Amino acid sequence: MYLLHEKENAVLDRLMLDPSLYRNAMSRYAGHVQIVTTVFEGERRGVTITAACSVSDNPAMILACVNASNPKNAIFEKSGRFALNTLAADQIELANAFSGRDPALSSEERFAKGDWEELVTGAPVLKNALAAFDCRLVEFKVMATHMMLIGEVMGISAGEHKPALLYMDRGYHTL
Repeated sequence: MYLLHEKENAVLDRLMLDPSLYRNAMSRYAGHVQIVTTVFEGERRGVTITAACSVSDNPAMILACVNASNPKNAIFEKSGRFALNTLAADQIELANAFSGRDPALSSEERFAKGDWEELVTGAPVLKNALAAFDCRLVEFKVMATHMMLIGEVMGISAGEHKPALLYMDRGYHTL
C-alpha cells in the first residue's frame, strides 16, 4: 500500500476539479432513473434522482442521494423514511414531473401524475414502479452538494417486468 507524504497531501488538498468538467464526464455515466419520496406531517415530497444503489442485502439497505441546496429536501431527514421508486421506460412524464423541470407544478400536481400506495413506513410508493423499496432512514449525511440517505428496506414492491428508464448524455434512454 502506498501512503502519501505530507507534501503530497498538501498539493492534493489544493487541487480542485472544475465542476463543469466533472458534470460533463459524469453525463456519460448511465444511471437508472428513480423517484425518491417521503411524507412528513401530511406533506409529500418527491425528487427524480439517478444517484442510488444497494448498500447491503443482509440487512437490505439502500443509498439514495438528493440535492442539499434545495431547502425542501430537508424533509427527507425530518421524516425518517423514504421510498425509492425505479421507473420504467414508459414513465418519462413522471421523471420530468419530479425533476423540477417545471417549477410551476406543485407537489400535489406531481403526485397526481402517478398512482401511489403505502407499504410499511408510510412513504409514497409508486404502484407501477419496476421496483420500489420502502425504507426506514438509518443514516443521513450531507456530503458536499448532496444529502446521502441510507435506509433499511422495510418493504418491497415489484411491478411488471419491462424496460428500465436510464439517464445518460443529459437525456433519457432505455435498453
